[in-house]
Amino acid sequence: MHRLDTTREHAIGLFRIVIGFLFACHGVKTIFGVLGAHGAAEVGTWPDWWAALIQLVGGTLVCLGIGTRGAALIGSGSMAFAYFTVHLANGPFPIQNGGEAAALFSWTLLVLVFTGPGRFALGRVLSGLLTTTRTAPSAISSS
Repeated sequence: MHRLDTTREHAIGLFRIVIGFLFACHGVKTIFGVLGAHGAAEVGTWPDWWAALIQLVGGTLVCLGIGTRGAALIGSGSMAFAYFTVHLANGPFPIQNGGEAAALFSWTLLVLVFTGPGRFALGRVLSGLLTTTRTAPSAISSS
């Protein structure tokens, strides 16, 4: 085993937090018209507002480590959709068609689908609390 293997889960956790935060910021920019946006997307418009909602909610869930695999899968798919329906028409390469963010988010989120949340995930803490809550009453009643 390589020395770095012992820190793998920590690195994945930090990777997840950063990617989730950046993805959520992308959604905040579009929904609220902040962080350098030229304006906010009109509520309910397809696909801008809905994509931004996926980015905000999915990015927050990924960042916190709650439902990471599912949120990352939906986010990855939405970014692939954006790349193929919006950016690809402007050229075959992401650097050429303005689709770098869509391509990078699609692939990095897909990686999280397979790696899971790593360390520092609130989903694990919440799962532990639910398990403790569910098992505690039965343990007391059987005493």
